Parts: sequence; structure tokens; C-alpha cells
Amino acid sequence: MTVTAIVGAQWGDEGKGRIVDALAEQMEWVIRFQGGDNAGHTVINDHGEFKLHLIPSGIFHPGVKCLVGTGCVVNPAVLLEELEALEAAGVNTANLFVSERAHMVMPYHRLLDGLQEVASGKSAIGTTKRGIGPAYSDKGARRGLRLGDLLRPDWLEARLDQAIEFANRELVHFQQTPVDPAQLLDQCRTWGEQLAARLVDPLPLIRQAYEQGANILLEGQLAAMRDLDWGTYPYVTSSNPTATFAPVGAGLPPQAVKRVIGVVKAYTTAVGAGPMPTDQGDNQTAKWLREKGQEYGATTGRPRRCGWFDAVALNYVAYLNGFTDLAITKLDVLDGLPELKICTGYRLGDGSIIQHVPDTPVYETVEPVYESWPGWPKNSTAAARTWADLPEAAQNYLNRIEELAGVSIRYISVGPKRDEMFTK
Repeated sequence: MTVTAIVGAQWGDEGKGRIVDALAEQMEWVIRFQGGDNAGHTVINDHGEFKLHLIPSGIFHPGVKCLVGTGCVVNPAVLLEELEALEAAGVNTANLFVSERAHMVMPYHRLLDGLQEVASGKSAIGTTKRGIGPAYSDKGARRGLRLGDLLRPDWLEARLDQAIEFANRELVHFQQTPVDPAQLLDQCRTWGEQLAARLVDPLPLIRQAYEQGANILLEGQLAAMRDLDWGTYPYVTSSNPTATFAPVGAGLPPQAVKRVIGVVKAYTTAVGAGPMPTDQGDNQTAKWLREKGQEYGATTGRPRRCGWFDAVALNYVAYLNGFTDLAITKLDVLDGLPELKICTGYRLGDGSIIQHVPDTPVYETVEPVYESWPGWPKNSTAAARTWADLPEAAQNYLNRIEELAGVSIRYISVGPKRDEMFTK
């Protein structure tokens, strides 16, 4: 019996979906434990290419049960669209369940997210405007609506009236048309009819699976450097994509998680504002990484910021999450580069060097300290299927990352397909 958590080890977009898809075959349950539809997990398999925003990446394995967990916030319209797309591609979704305790992203949340972001001007944090922040805010303020409310009409109407009263005050402040409660109530009833068969109280199911020794995989969204508490606040998401929250969002005791896999690209990317010390701006290195790695947001299509590997950030999140293993993705993107760099420290304004991630006001001012490593410009890693197949320079590069992280590399990916990942 193993409970494994998958956590993004950088600023997001590390390739968690492909790791979950590859490992899910060994699992009985795959559970998304936090986040909303503000980030996509790209999976490529025999069914095609998919960008999953809510549905766990284990959905492509017919014998695996998938759960959108209690720690998530769910836009019912987006969930239904994803289900329709999967079913149209021939994917069986019968084993998808959704926690009735997960909160809903309502239409007014998306409106408010966009309005608040625009109003922030130069202080905007670069949200996807999908309503995730306002939904989690309502959850924290105890005026949120949960998916189970869709099955309880009287309870739903009372809760909806309270939520809309607050939302409309905000919308009027922004000189927007208030929400029509009756119209939204009708929409909720339709969602309830469409989702009723999938809504479950997850705890009895997950507890039984855990106590019977099932293999369970916990899938996080976004990444540790976007964690609400330990990320680059305020340039963060509105939940905790770290391993510590995984059992909370899934419905498991904390001692259940025995394995934590940190997923990290062979270089660094980020979408949105906030400090990323190794960001190369728009220079030739950044352009190479962006175009060869197709570094454009799965949700927004925005070009990602690209830069050299940041081992300081990785060591920081490895400690916070208790990583037991690393999965390195997109190593093949570095093929052709004559020289690579790894950030091993941050230089402060007074000239001193630190090897930890400081709070955001300081982090915005640091200068990366690099080691240079030879690339493998005349070799390719794309056809590698074992560690021995890799060029010696690639092995040396990965060994140094492993040393700086203090965590062993277990999986290496040299492409997006299932057979393009191998173990070290």
C-alpha cells in the first residue's frame, strides 16, 4: 500500500500531468487535492492530446477511480465541458467522482476576478481571471457554495441569496450589472441534474480504500513556489499546492503519505508576475527554451518566462515538501545548447550570498549566482530510454541537480509521450 503525492517543484507547468498519467496505471485512486481550472495538465496518449484543468490525469486508465477532491474549487460549467471533450475522444469517464464538499466557482467569481485584476493596475499579479481567488475568498469567509448544495434545493437557495448579496455589492462597486438570483438558481438546478450521479461524500470511499491498503495518488495543481503561505506572496495561488496539504484536500490522515515526488523541469519557467531570479527575459536563451519547449500556458496561451535551472528554489521546496524522489521533465529541450547554467545561490544588495529563498521584498532584489556546465550540442537525449543512453554531459548535469536538491532523481522525461519517460 502506498499513498503518493505529486507536487510541482517550481512555479508551475512542470509536467505533472504526464507523470500522473504514467504512474496512474499502478493506482486504484487518483485524487486532485487542490486548485481550480486556472492551470492545465497536458497529457498525450493513444487517445490524443488533452489539457485537463479539473479532472485528474488518471482518467485515461479505465480501472482507476478518479476524484476531484474537497480541497478543489470547481466551475461546474468547465467540468462538464471537460467531460464532454473526453467522452467525445472515446475516454470512459464512468469512474470520475467529485467531492460534494468541494466549493464552486460561480459566474460572479470570474467577473470579479477580472475586474479586480484590471483595477490593480501595475500591482496586478497575473491571475488567469478564472475566478479561483474570489472562490477561495468566499470559502474562507464562509459564504461559499459547495457542489453538494446543488442536491439540496432549499439549502441552496438560502446560501445562494447570501452569496449573491455580497457579490452584487462588489459588482455595483465596479459599475457592473448585478447578478439575477433567479437566473443563477435555475443554472444551479441544471448543474445539479447533470452532476448528481458523480457527486459523493468522499470520506467513506477514501477511508475504506486507505484502510484496505489501496495505492492512492494525490495530484497537485500549480506548484510550491505559488503556495499561498510559502510561495512568492502575493504572486501566488489561493490554495496550498504543497504535500502538507495533500492529505487534507484528499481526505486522508497526515501519516498516510509515504512518498512525495517533486516534478521539475530541466530549466525554469513561470507564468504571471513576481520574482523568478533566473528569468532570462527575451534573450536568445529564453527564446530557445520557449520555442523548443513550447512554453505557452495550457490555460491562457500566454508565453512563459524562461530561464536557467534554479537549484536554490528546488532545495527550498524539497525541504518544505519532504520530497522522496524527483521527476525531471523536458530534458530534451536542452539538446543543442553548448553551455548550461545552474543557479546555486542568490547575491544580496550588500554582496553577501544566501542559499535559501527569502521573503518576496528581498527576493525581488536578488541576483542569481551561477555554475556553468557543458551542454551536449552534438548529441540528443530524445531517443534515450535508459540512464546509460544519455550523453555523459547530461548525466553530469542531472547528477549536480540531484546533489544540490538533496533528493534522488527517480524519473527522467525526454518527451511528452508515455514511452519517453524512464527511471534512473
